[in-house]
Amino acid sequence: MSVTATPDAAAKAVRKLGRFELRQLLGRSVGSMAWRAYDLRSEQRLVLVLPRQQPADAGALAAWLEQARRGARLSHPNLAPVVEVGEQERWPYVAYDSGLGPTLAERAAPREGEAAADIARWTAQALSGLAFAHDAGLAHRDVQPFLLALADNGTLSVLGLEVAAGDAELLPAPADATELSQHLRRSRSAAERDVLALAIVMHGLLAGAPALEQADVASVIARLPPLGRDTLRLPWDLPRPVPEALRAISNRATDRQPRQRYRNARTLARALEGWLEAEGHQGADAHAQLIDRVRQIGALPALPGAAARAARLALMEREHTEELAQVVLRDPALSFELLKSVNSAQVRGTQVSGNGPVLTVRRAIAMIGLDGVRRCALGLRDWPGPLDELGARELDQTIVQAQRAARVARALRPAGYDAEVVSLVTLMQNLGRLVVQYHFADEMRQIRRLMQPDSSAAPDAASEPGMTELAAGFAVLGTDIEGMGAAVARWWGMDDAVLHMIRRLPTQLPVRQTDSDDDVLRCVASAANEAVDAFSLPAAQQAAAIERVAQRYARTLDVASKDIHTALQASTGRADAVAEMPGETGDEPGLGTGYNA
Repeated sequence: MSVTATPDAAAKAVRKLGRFELRQLLGRSVGSMAWRAYDLRSEQRLVLVLPRQQPADAGALAAWLEQARRGARLSHPNLAPVVEVGEQERWPYVAYDSGLGPTLAERAAPREGEAAADIARWTAQALSGLAFAHDAGLAHRDVQPFLLALADNGTLSVLGLEVAAGDAELLPAPADATELSQHLRRSRSAAERDVLALAIVMHGLLAGAPALEQADVASVIARLPPLGRDTLRLPWDLPRPVPEALRAISNRATDRQPRQRYRNARTLARALEGWLEAEGHQGADAHAQLIDRVRQIGALPALPGAAARAARLALMEREHTEELAQVVLRDPALSFELLKSVNSAQVRGTQVSGNGPVLTVRRAIAMIGLDGVRRCALGLRDWPGPLDELGARELDQTIVQAQRAARVARALRPAGYDAEVVSLVTLMQNLGRLVVQYHFADEMRQIRRLMQPDSSAAPDAASEPGMTELAAGFAVLGTDIEGMGAAVARWWGMDDAVLHMIRRLPTQLPVRQTDSDDDVLRCVASAANEAVDAFSLPAAQQAAAIERVAQRYARTLDVASKDIHTALQASTGRADAVAEMPGETGDEPGLGTGYNA
């Protein structure tokens, strides 16, 4: 680039690149640089984005221009439209209209820092544009704050697509299967690097300072694993507080274990959008996507044969009602469908005697009749719905765990509490896990992976614990798994008392003395679910985990670890035993608390 003086002696010297005056350097990194420029030929103000190094020869220059033109042909609301791709003095460039707005590097942030919701929204927009480019086989390769422009209307645009492509990325089209495999691997790696780079930008905006005190995002990436040894987590002393859910998303995106990070732009965008919806309560609630899916295909599919058997029994005489209730209880999908049918405000207002929700299958059958049961059974999707073989197996395991917890809860319940009510409350505390496993199987696998301890350390070193289910849910879905279940229950018409009971007691807080029957039901169900979770741990950790559960609930429920072990051992087996714990007939007296048993 040449530097020439302007004719006006009072004017400052400006850099010139061919027909362009380079008036302001917006930023530069190892891979690229951006300038505010003036086109002397068209008399237009532009933003020029250039590589930091000139292409090595004419062939490399031609390949760079071809790749940049491919990127320029993409049209997306969050990819800045390209005015021109060209070269001056053997410097290739991509030109953009300067009216896109200030870049995030130029933006004068308020003294107290940017609002977390704004940062999440900008990041999600940038991810949407990058995901579109990745789908087209292109990558950015050098996401930087000076290449993210923010318009007055809040729309963020990504500049500089493929500008930082080096010689390795400018190879000719793959000629055989081996080259194609290598090309796909490089493209996938470049896309993952884009996601990490944008996560580092988001971290800097939330923290109010560049990550690792480095303005160049590429330099930060070089210091993080697997290339370096530094770690990047949001500090606690921030200009503005960051909500826990967003903190979990940000920390996962820059996790020191590469396997824990977001693999593609859409997964991180989905987590941020879910959090934004949960924060804003926009329109159809924070969980609109889940509710839409539940509306289309139901909360769960019927277990193999269960719905058909229930439909057949519903055609028989009324003396089979008790047997029908036992069959319904063995299938969570049918149990939930009946509860949904009888707990809508309209049905409860016209048919239920008493002022509490219906929490037993027996009462539900009495309300809607055998024909109603048959309609519910025949309306369910056959197993396994739209799931593939792996998804069906995972959902089956989740159902088995939930039903086992229901049987444990029946064994641990205090005297006088209806076994069926206890069972259904315990099942509904697992509603979030069940519906997420059914409707978001891929995301649930990510959540489970994040919860696994890191076993990649040296053999003699202690493994690092994985995320909690709460943090992993926020990191993948942008909301908590229990909240997903509560959204479905609310849509079914459950009242605030039920919504309270189906939230497990927080494990980080001590269990307080129960003041009402609602609290007792919630407490019993939580203890059973915690016990089953403890029993699912590796054998070396089970005993200590079960002992911790016993200690938590010893005073409230008058249980010891021996009682929990006995209940767990008696609860083995499949769902067929859900209503057949030893010594139970299913006809205990009701609670006397307004629940329609």
